[in-house]
Amino acid sequence: MSIFATDGVGSVLHRALNGITFRQNVIADNIANVDTPGFRTTSVDFETPLRAAIASGDVTGASAEFVATPTETPVGVNGNNVDLRKETLAAMQSQYQFQMVSRSVSDRHERMRTAAGAF
Repeated sequence: MSIFATDGVGSVLHRALNGITFRQNVIADNIANVDTPGFRTTSVDFETPLRAAIASGDVTGASAEFVATPTETPVGVNGNNVDLRKETLAAMQSQYQFQMVSRSVSDRHERMRTAAGAF
């Protein structure tokens, strides 16, 4: 865990970055297997478990674990269900999410440095 994730907000941001990174890895695996016969895609919903962890007050525990689950995308002739357009869009959305959360972390660190310099 990051030194900056020692409070609730920092922990949430840290877990969100972990969830987004996990999602990006799953999407990359899906795209890499676009032509693999019999390959079935998976997806990651990190928002629901993170939201539940925030509600319970435990964002560092098991309640904030993220899992890849099989998708219900229709299967093609070769048994593969990778929809390249869908995966590409998901990758772009995930990258945008990562940039927004990373910016929040960066802005938060800057505010902490500014506050520390005021004393």
